[in-house]
Amino acid sequence: MTTRKELTKAIGARYRAAPKSEKQKILDEFVALTGCHRKHAIRALNGMRAADVEEKGRNRVYDEATRQALIMLWEAADRVCGKRLKALVPMLIDAMERHGHLELDLIVKDKVLAVSAATIDRMLAGTRLQIDGQRKRRKGIGAAIRRSIPVRTFADWGDPPPGFFEIDMVEHYNGPKTDGDYLHTLVLTDIASGWTECIAMRHRSQALVIEGLATAAEDLLFPMLGVDSDNDSAFMTQDVFDYCVAHRLVQTRSRAYKKNDQAWVEQKNGAIVRRLVGYGRLSGSEATKTLAQLYASSRLYINFFQPSFKLKSKTRDGARVKKVYHPPATPCDRLIAHPAVDPTVKAKLAAQFLSLDPVRLLQQIRIVQQALSDIATYGPPAQQATPTASPSPTPISEFLSSLTTAWKEGEVRPTHRKKSNAPRWWRTLVNPFAEAWPVIEGWLDADPSASANELMDRLAAMTPEVYGSKAQLRTLQRRVGEWRSERAKEMVLGSLRKAGAKTVEHQ
Repeated sequence: MTTRKELTKAIGARYRAAPKSEKQKILDEFVALTGCHRKHAIRALNGMRAADVEEKGRNRVYDEATRQALIMLWEAADRVCGKRLKALVPMLIDAMERHGHLELDLIVKDKVLAVSAATIDRMLAGTRLQIDGQRKRRKGIGAAIRRSIPVRTFADWGDPPPGFFEIDMVEHYNGPKTDGDYLHTLVLTDIASGWTECIAMRHRSQALVIEGLATAAEDLLFPMLGVDSDNDSAFMTQDVFDYCVAHRLVQTRSRAYKKNDQAWVEQKNGAIVRRLVGYGRLSGSEATKTLAQLYASSRLYINFFQPSFKLKSKTRDGARVKKVYHPPATPCDRLIAHPAVDPTVKAKLAAQFLSLDPVRLLQQIRIVQQALSDIATYGPPAQQATPTASPSPTPISEFLSSLTTAWKEGEVRPTHRKKSNAPRWWRTLVNPFAEAWPVIEGWLDADPSASANELMDRLAAMTPEVYGSKAQLRTLQRRVGEWRSERAKEMVLGSLRKAGAKTVEHQ
């Protein structure tokens, strides 16, 4: 690299001073000697840096008005593909204009008639994405890992020995997201016994997934043999793959967008996680500790004292499906009865079962559920104006006697009770351009081609104390995009919108 720089500096002065006829010879020699691209060689010999080269923006032929017109025609054509829509556009425009349903601007009309089928599909790709919600997965290291992990469907499980787990994550938030710092639960369900482990995670992270797998493996009395996950990017990583290889875990994955491939753990997401935690919004370290306390008590109560059904067979006769289940049994009972489990493990499970008090475990669950309910309703204690008092545990005798009359009070789980209209403790978004928007709209009316970056520079110069940091640039880009979309719709509809407005006024 140093030699090339010295060569460029030495030849550059001679190249710039040489006449045009000599420059070509010098340039040919320089390209042959260095092997760089000819255009780069010209810039280097002229002494131009990459930052000094003005980048040219894309010369877009079809603007937002063309896209809005295509969306309207696509909907009127019952959402056909681009090739079919291309053939239909001329007659569809003629029919809609003839009946007074469309009044296209002449420039927009010419562009719509000239657009190709491939361009139609590209311009409508974002619109189609919002309908079905599916997208192509990004290529890269995740795709390579995904291809190296075999697919296992629901029908492929057969009758595996205890130790093969389906894993999934449940996010704890309610309503629209304002940021990504929400608690997650890593759920592991054993296929053979139904044994379920839940790990509280501060946020969604591959490092916490590995830590959760290690924690679950330590808590289990029987060895973990394999894990089966969905195609979440937190699971399809090199670190998780290496962890499974190092610990000799068979790693498999489900098919994309096929939730029934993970029916075992998906059922536990609702029957255990949502039943225990509810649908409240949880975030922060305090909520993570409280959720971990809940899972510490509930794992023993669920796996030792909660019988569950297990599918034995499923047959289909036409449209009718007949399912046969094994008798209800707890995960502990299934492990003790399974021939593949080591007798030492069975003895430990039996001894642990005798030492557990289900009523005391249920009392601990209710106390922690109340704490979680307060956090979801009023926020973490540090953010509460008047912190709620932590519930004091009642004597076990009083809790036991209350079980006979608990049904009279309705919902017994604090996480599922109807909440009072408490003010929202989480951050809500405020429009940062509410007061400045009339000024911005005036600038856009005067110069519709002005970019959001230019408008942000004007705002920063006008009110530096508010917009000096330019942190609101992405929000301004969205607002400008919405403004241009509305103007494009006006160009597509033309006077039809005004006529409709007058009709509404007369009515």
